[in-house]
Amino acid sequence: MSKFEILGLIFSFAGGLGMFLYGMNVMADGLQKSAGNKLKQLLGYLTRNPFIGAIVGMLVTSIIQSSSATTVMVVGFVNAGLMNLSQAVGVIMGANIGTTVTAWLVSMNEWGALFKPDFFAPLLVGIGAFTILFSGKKEKRKDIGEILVGFGLLFIGLNIMSDVIKPFQDSPVFSKAFVALGRNPLLGILVGVIVTAIIQSSSASVGILQTLAMNGVVNWSSAIFITLGQNIGTCVTAMLSSIGANKTAKRAATIHLLFNVVGAVIFGIIMYIVFMVSPQFASSKINSVEISMFHTVFNLTNTIILFPFAELLVKLSGVFIREKTKVDDEDEYEVSLRHLDERIFKSPSFAVENVIKEIVNLGKITFDNTKNSIEALLENDEQMANRVFEVEKVIDKHTKLIIDYLIKITNLSLTEKQHLIVKNLFYTVSNIERVGDHAENIAELAIEKIENSIHFSDQAYRELKEICDTTISALENAIKARETGNITYVANVEQMEKMVDVLWEDLRQAHIERLSQGICNSETGIIFIDTLTNLERISDHSLNIAQFIEDDQD
Repeated sequence: MSKFEILGLIFSFAGGLGMFLYGMNVMADGLQKSAGNKLKQLLGYLTRNPFIGAIVGMLVTSIIQSSSATTVMVVGFVNAGLMNLSQAVGVIMGANIGTTVTAWLVSMNEWGALFKPDFFAPLLVGIGAFTILFSGKKEKRKDIGEILVGFGLLFIGLNIMSDVIKPFQDSPVFSKAFVALGRNPLLGILVGVIVTAIIQSSSASVGILQTLAMNGVVNWSSAIFITLGQNIGTCVTAMLSSIGANKTAKRAATIHLLFNVVGAVIFGIIMYIVFMVSPQFASSKINSVEISMFHTVFNLTNTIILFPFAELLVKLSGVFIREKTKVDDEDEYEVSLRHLDERIFKSPSFAVENVIKEIVNLGKITFDNTKNSIEALLENDEQMANRVFEVEKVIDKHTKLIIDYLIKITNLSLTEKQHLIVKNLFYTVSNIERVGDHAENIAELAIEKIENSIHFSDQAYRELKEICDTTISALENAIKARETGNITYVANVEQMEKMVDVLWEDLRQAHIERLSQGICNSETGIIFIDTLTNLERISDHSLNIAQFIEDDQD
């Protein structure tokens, strides 16, 4: 075989691998969008016990076709404070089981002639492409089309790789290499780790091994040890992802590594003894179905064995990644800034849920600041007013961070419904930020009132207190509406906003009459009217925030 032919085969193999990886990505993308709301519901289950977490981890990994991606998300969740380490253990264990789905898909080649890629894969790509082209505005059809195209490309890529390897199936180079790997478990494991670390996917590396096995060039001993190494190699992605995260997130990545290393050691020792007892079995050829079976048995058994020791893994991770003995004196508002973790972008549904939580958090900060500004005005509290100015800087900083995060989310693979939600979230953040500005205006009025020794009459104070309480209640219900999605809160806001409008008009007229009667002076009147205007604007923004919930649910 000439150098040119060999180079052509290398190019073909690279193209087949690329098509396999791209097909996996397209299929997972379609599955994610199709299961968007279900993934959203799964987030709620993460707060339950480790067993539920394991099921969630398995389901999510089955959908996104990557245990690495799931674990990276877990690191993000832990870093964002959405999960604790005990919950993370279960998800990590479940992710390892979920990653076996890809191996079974690859092994379909050997289930019979009907399942061979050259039989149905091109048809799937054709059907999927036509489904996407002629789906119009029907989003579900587009998602199904993507799944079919990805599924077909995955198998076409496998078929190309298999065709490239066929001329070498009798080559002594392959047989000698796999014999050497089978005789040296550590070398076999190391190869599995390196290949998986390079392509950042254990599913893909197992698929390559299965492709080699289909052509009869892989023996049992080498396949087992390489597979064990692949399970360790998949941890590299999460370990790299944890760089820059907090200590707890680093511990989550360490737990993933510990889980797979312990499992590899246990199974490695057992299988080494088996191969020592039966060298004939060790040197016999393995097929892709048998690799899928071992991959599944290993991950299931490893989870069953180590699940009772989940808390021990958490403690052990603390030995390797020590927490600081002294907690930094970090502002409670600044802590929330790290919660918008881009690792969560691995699943757009979770990313949208995460940013909603942070927008609600921003709303609560703004709500507290608005209450403080009103208190500063009514009670002549200069210290409280200055606190409002300081928190307003945090609100502005946090708003910019959320908007930047939302912009990045818009570039993810979102469903039409998710695009609408994200668009409304932009408007929601803008309205919350404007509420913060009006709270700052009220605090400035409080400072002016204090410096000029201005006092409201008892009547003016009572009137102002009434509209303040109604406005605050409207804002509180708006934030709760965004947090819960409950339409009842929306209705409450609509009712209170109307009350504020009526009060604004009545109180403005009443105060103008007091001014004309000389009961209040002009300086008092300006502050009173300006306060009413700011309160009315706050109620308007509260209504906007609430009505976006209705828009999301239409």
